[in-house]
Amino acid sequence: MSLRSLAFLLCCASTGFAQAIAPQIASRLTPENLKADVAFLASDTLQGRATPSPGLDAAAEYIASEFRKAGLEPVGDDGYFQTATYNVVTPNMEGFEITCGAVRVTSGVIGEAVSTDLKNAPVVKATPAEIDGLTAEQVRGKVLVVDQSAGRGFGGMRRWSSLSTLEPALVLILYPDLPRAMGSRPALRDASQPAPKFAAVIVSDPSLKEALAKPDAAVSVRIPAPKIEIAKARNVAGLLRGSDPVLKDTYLIVTGHYDHLGVRGTGPGDHIFNGANDDASGTSSVIEIATALASLGERPRRSILFLTVFGEEVGGYGARYYTTHPIFPLSQTIADLNLEQLGRTDDTEGPRPLQFNLTGFDYTDIAATLAKAGAETGIKVVKHEKNSDSFFSRSDNVTFADAGIPDTTISVAYIYPDYHAAGDEWPKLDYANMAKVDTCIALGLWNMANSDQAPQWNRDNPKTARYLEAAKKLAGK
Repeated sequence: MSLRSLAFLLCCASTGFAQAIAPQIASRLTPENLKADVAFLASDTLQGRATPSPGLDAAAEYIASEFRKAGLEPVGDDGYFQTATYNVVTPNMEGFEITCGAVRVTSGVIGEAVSTDLKNAPVVKATPAEIDGLTAEQVRGKVLVVDQSAGRGFGGMRRWSSLSTLEPALVLILYPDLPRAMGSRPALRDASQPAPKFAAVIVSDPSLKEALAKPDAAVSVRIPAPKIEIAKARNVAGLLRGSDPVLKDTYLIVTGHYDHLGVRGTGPGDHIFNGANDDASGTSSVIEIATALASLGERPRRSILFLTVFGEEVGGYGARYYTTHPIFPLSQTIADLNLEQLGRTDDTEGPRPLQFNLTGFDYTDIAATLAKAGAETGIKVVKHEKNSDSFFSRSDNVTFADAGIPDTTISVAYIYPDYHAAGDEWPKLDYANMAKVDTCIALGLWNMANSDQAPQWNRDNPKTARYLEAAKKLAGK
């Protein structure tokens, strides 16, 4: 047989397998298995999976057992676990005080607790959109006042962690009204990283905002030293190793955060924030997509890392821990597909069956690959004109993007009844629809892992400039 004939036969065999892959995935990725995962992860027994907590640990053990059953390769430092050690920092509000002129404020939310004692410190003011244009010369040693009048846009802990290059003495966020669920709760600090040099505080006080608006405003701040304890948290990592001699050393990551908000509030009523859709649905999807692809009779050419992460709800800690302690080189990581909120179709804007959204839809060419899989599986891949870009920085995908890795977060509904509420419970999810959506994602993932061409940032979109620059640094250019 000639080499040309052999190549033709191999091509035909490969094409036949590709055409049959969607029904194979669909037969393995069932609503019943998804429901079983979510029902356990979002059960009251796990008490809302706060980071850190015994419920979060139980969830990690469950995910690891499912990865083991699927036959994924354990690639953590302890089997399937990538273990992070944290300082749990509990703010101390006793003696907390902010003064500006005649205005004195003694309540607020300490988001990053660092012992602080400032006397008449000068201020520099900015909106969230203006922060990226500031320089260290403008901010160093001053109080950076961020006016978040719109209620969103700053990016929370993810954004605070990126401000160290500006060297502020303090970051002061002005909210019009503090959300009811927000409070000075314990925060996590990676014990292997240097402690932050400045505190971050959120305040909702019109009189303070008015005082700070004066041209010669100066601020005095006292933040007592916090309480610090040690805790551990774990990402769960399983690898489906690729088959190509060269491409197997490149990695496609599928992520989902398995934590939620824990138990909050007092008095009568339900105080367990079960997080069934956010994000037991994404975690279950990672598990079942991994199980389906691992059970096929062929391995993808590239390797796929299935990674469930902790701490998304309190600042994206697990994703950030991975990118600062990568199991596989980030320079060899071609993309991240982050799965979140895949189970509810009852979007507040209307029903969303048989479709899903991508954040940063136009930031990369990932949407095009998934759209092809959608055409084969009957799922629409859509762009939400308002939320696609604005939600890009609101999940773990942005941590990988900041490292230069093309990525997106896939969701069915952005906002739905019970979002971040105690009513987000497992019976409310549409598991039949979820299985169809996951089949499409799995097929797109398979095609991506078998492609010669890795996903790329869209150079024509000005919003990708910072990520393209990070990608250049990652590639050593």
